[in-house]
Amino acid sequence: MAAGTGPAVRRRQLMTELKRLRESTGLTQEEVAGQLDWHPTKIMRIETGRTAPHPNDVRVMLGLYQVADPGVLAGLLKLAKDARQRGWWYSYRDVLLSRFELFLGLESEADTIRDFELAMIPGLLQTDDYARELIRGLMTYDPAEVERRVQLRMHRQRIMERDESPQLWAILDEAAVRRVVGGKAIMKAQLLHLANTAEHARITIQVLPYGAGPHPGQAGPFIILGFAEPTEPEVVYMETVGGNLYVDKPEEVRLFTTVFDQLRAVALSPAQSRAMLQALAGELC
Repeated sequence: MAAGTGPAVRRRQLMTELKRLRESTGLTQEEVAGQLDWHPTKIMRIETGRTAPHPNDVRVMLGLYQVADPGVLAGLLKLAKDARQRGWWYSYRDVLLSRFELFLGLESEADTIRDFELAMIPGLLQTDDYARELIRGLMTYDPAEVERRVQLRMHRQRIMERDESPQLWAILDEAAVRRVVGGKAIMKAQLLHLANTAEHARITIQVLPYGAGPHPGQAGPFIILGFAEPTEPEVVYMETVGGNLYVDKPEEVRLFTTVFDQLRAVALSPAQSRAMLQALAGELC
């Protein structure tokens, strides 16, 4: 599947257009749900990408929004069908939150990934042992569920093995590479994995040292996903305790790309970062 042409991008296009059409009618999400006799949260789930709506539901919504143009109707119904295709993550639905599905799809279809992390190694760059200990530390899961979540995380990394893998640029605050997860042996292996991965032609890793002082990234980690389709805008993804957030308004995305560029400018160079990772690994004996 070519980057930027899969079901996740189609779902995002559909949710954006359905939200635009609803707003053009002046209806709220609650009013639409009430008129269609749906659960009050159903429209919210569709417009945030947490649910891929059935084409029949889309047809009903378009009728309420008074969309009569045959071409528009056909185009949106096709989008609805395409958006319901199952991605590789469907087999992990036993441990996967619905709110995370859209991100996995967008990540797997992205052409560029810019990732800034404050406290942990990015998921696409984690070793299985590091991921296992991190998952254990974040939440109390039984051993079987921990292993399923580790498998899911490792499966995500397969996008970097494709012939046309995305361009990944990761900036890690020094705290992320100094925080020992799972003991010295596991952390040493993780740091060496980062140093070796940095040699990948389409992966760039920079460490933002403590010496850089205060920086705009201290507001929190974020990921910027870009797509090959010229008409598909970039999207910023952030995880919070309360849920996942997406930013795709061009003026807001530009704020994050500016911050990323500022962080890139004050971080260690890729070569310096690799040397630092190797040195830190050497300290963990």
